[in-house]
Amino acid sequence: DVGGHDVAILAEKLREPALQQVVNAGIGFVHSGMGDADWDRVTQLYRDGVLQVLVCPSDLCWKVQERAHMVIIMGTETYDGRERRYADYPISDLIHMMGKASRQDRDSSGTCAIFCHTPKKEQLKKLLYDPLPIESHLDHYLHDNFNSEIVTKTIGSMQDAVDYVTWTFLYRRLTKNPNYYNLQGTSNVHLSEHLSEMVETVLGDLEESKCCQMTDEGDVSPLNLGMIAAYYYIQYTTIELIASSVTAKTKTRGVMEILSAASEFASLPIRHSEEKALRILARNVTHKLPQSAQFHDSNTKALVLLQCHFSRTTLSTDLRNDQKMIVGESMPLIQAIVDVISSNGWLKPALAAMELSQMVVQGLWNKDHVLKQIPHFTKDIIDRCDAYEGDEPIESVFDILTLDDDVRSDLLRLSDDKMTDVAIFCNNYPNVDVSFEVQDADEVTAGDPVTMVVKLEREIDEEEMDEEEISQLGVVSAPLFPAEKREGWWIVVGDTKTNALLSLKRISLQTTQTATLEFLAPEEAGDYDLTLFCMSDSYLGCDQEYSIPLTVAVGESDDDDDDESESDA
Repeated sequence: DVGGHDVAILAEKLREPALQQVVNAGIGFVHSGMGDADWDRVTQLYRDGVLQVLVCPSDLCWKVQERAHMVIIMGTETYDGRERRYADYPISDLIHMMGKASRQDRDSSGTCAIFCHTPKKEQLKKLLYDPLPIESHLDHYLHDNFNSEIVTKTIGSMQDAVDYVTWTFLYRRLTKNPNYYNLQGTSNVHLSEHLSEMVETVLGDLEESKCCQMTDEGDVSPLNLGMIAAYYYIQYTTIELIASSVTAKTKTRGVMEILSAASEFASLPIRHSEEKALRILARNVTHKLPQSAQFHDSNTKALVLLQCHFSRTTLSTDLRNDQKMIVGESMPLIQAIVDVISSNGWLKPALAAMELSQMVVQGLWNKDHVLKQIPHFTKDIIDRCDAYEGDEPIESVFDILTLDDDVRSDLLRLSDDKMTDVAIFCNNYPNVDVSFEVQDADEVTAGDPVTMVVKLEREIDEEEMDEEEISQLGVVSAPLFPAEKREGWWIVVGDTKTNALLSLKRISLQTTQTATLEFLAPEEAGDYDLTLFCMSDSYLGCDQEYSIPLTVAVGESDDDDDDESESDA
């Protein structure tokens, strides 16, 4: 048994002040923004019987594992900010909440009390007591399923698509509950017509969004946009939006707005009174919102929270959780944006999207000081580094490493724990040596393929590192990124004068990596000054660019044309 004194000691270990107060009264609560340590302590105290009451929001009913002799459901509605109305809990959630009543091996029965609006009582009783049919929702998500199967060649024609549907749970339920799926009848003719119409509509939408193409004979083949969407697991509506929005002049701000408009963010909740909080945040964002922005729109919320992430704005618990979801979902979307831009052969928009990737991982604007990405580096510390008058100015993360210990300590003035975080970041910061070679550079002719080999090598002393340390190479230090991430690098060859992207390859780097890039030489003979870019997807300030002088000779076909014209003359 835990006494009152012990409960008070346990309460002091909790981080949330409100939680500390109620725990002493035998009551606990959990919420989506609660830290893992507090969550584990509260749920353990409840399991041990120290807490008699555990309060839980409805959206966490599937996460909470605890059970009780009595469950009280206080209301059966939740506010839906997108619809601007109160919506009923899904009946499956209500049944799951009811199932929490009765503790295994302790209770022979359990009690559940549902407090609801009186007119809903009979309807709820019918829904809860009658068997709940399980229906398929595949018809709502068929576009992305079809697109993936078309890319993998599982579906190669309209008939293949129809056959694919016949192997699904959707097909089994169509005749069992025809009204639910808007089926006109249950005969084979009705079923066949319904499937054909559904498949034709879905494939038509995919063709319109340029994810696939269909022939008059009904054959289906994937297009570039469909392949990108399938590779990164993003929705076909998002890839269509990206392709129609990017232009040769798109800058970082434009890429950020395209990113926030992705369909993947449509599921972001808009809670009660959250519109007001978003309006207040929007007043102080770096880039003003578009005129058409609506604060009950999930995509507007994504744009505001992305900018708050880059500005490191303090947020409420719920908004911070939403921001984590947005940041985590952003990486594959940005990579898809880069691929779409590179397909169009635009250099500057691709580089802008790559910079946005760095911003998302480190939680900074691309115009911020590169030292700001180091943990615990405040404006005061950065100002002291800028004002430092040593042999070499402090301009990059590498300069922090080269300082003498006493000088570094005087500039940073951090505790030992924080200095450890600084050391970990600086040691993980990539110091990469880049070498490249254009193969047969003396024999490049107009319009012919050019092959270029690029080698990236991390500057480390492998002899002083054990296997575990080597395996951790490439793990990104990013305190504001919600998941573990490994470094990725974009190798880009482009012509800055014409804004042309000639070749792009994305690679991962542990110690050494070699990439082969191929592109077509310019159509006209002459001397060209191309540029090689090595762009990190995770860190600011470590990108590298090199000039590639390229002499293009006249092609053989040109000589032949000249000879023919002379003979004609």
